[in-house]
Amino acid sequence: MASETLTKAPETALPGVRRFGQVNWLGMRTLAEREVRRFLAVWTQTLLAPLVTAGLFLLIFSIAVGTRRGEVMGVSFLHFLAPGILMMTVIQNSFANVSSSIVISKVQGNIVDTLMPPLSAAELLVGYLAGGVLRGILVAVTTALILFPFIGLGIANPVMALVWIILGGAFLGALGVVAGVYANKFDQIAAITNFIVTPLSFLSGTFYSLDTMPPVLQVISHANPVFYLIDGLRHAVLGVSDSSPWLGFAVVSLATAVVGALAWWMFRTGYRLKS
Repeated sequence: MASETLTKAPETALPGVRRFGQVNWLGMRTLAEREVRRFLAVWTQTLLAPLVTAGLFLLIFSIAVGTRRGEVMGVSFLHFLAPGILMMTVIQNSFANVSSSIVISKVQGNIVDTLMPPLSAAELLVGYLAGGVLRGILVAVTTALILFPFIGLGIANPVMALVWIILGGAFLGALGVVAGVYANKFDQIAAITNFIVTPLSFLSGTFYSLDTMPPVLQVISHANPVFYLIDGLRHAVLGVSDSSPWLGFAVVSLATAVVGALAWWMFRTGYRLKS
């Protein structure tokens, strides 16, 4: 009797279920690793340069103002400046890391290599944010370890300081995604940096306490999420702040969620990416 050859029907995935599971962990990790390797390959520009810039800020203010400024919020002016300069450096680098990566890919025409793999909009967003947040953390750690001892500054609550740094990297990283997707050339991303990111950084209480500002400017500053990032980190480092850290945490978390949702929508629809 001839034996029957049984063939097994190929397995088919259920509708809406990807063959590698609900989350493409490998693809997301690969994208994040690519983003990290990208900025580590030019560490003199991405890590050393921000350290030098932060050091120059502290040096210039130390020479120009010194002890003549007196105490601000019960601490020396130089100690008051340090957390703000640290957070300013973090958010600028997180934004630059994500936005430059996307714009370079669009200009060079290889953004399709990122869009073609089976990555969802959320996975693309997380992958890009991982690079921006990690760059922000590394910039913050190197700056704090090297510069803070020179001015005799410690960190009152290191865990909360790390939380604020991650939150700042995530917020500006998500804004970097939005800017990178919107911009089609380097001139546009430079305009966004100069007219949006830089004013948000400098007009956020980095160099002054809000108590010294006119009432109208105080109201405007309280509408700036970056103010809460700097104020929150200042509270974690020094134990003093202009506003409630919990209020700041809520405001920044909400702002990050809103900007992150916009970035997700851009990836989801292919806005200015697939046309």
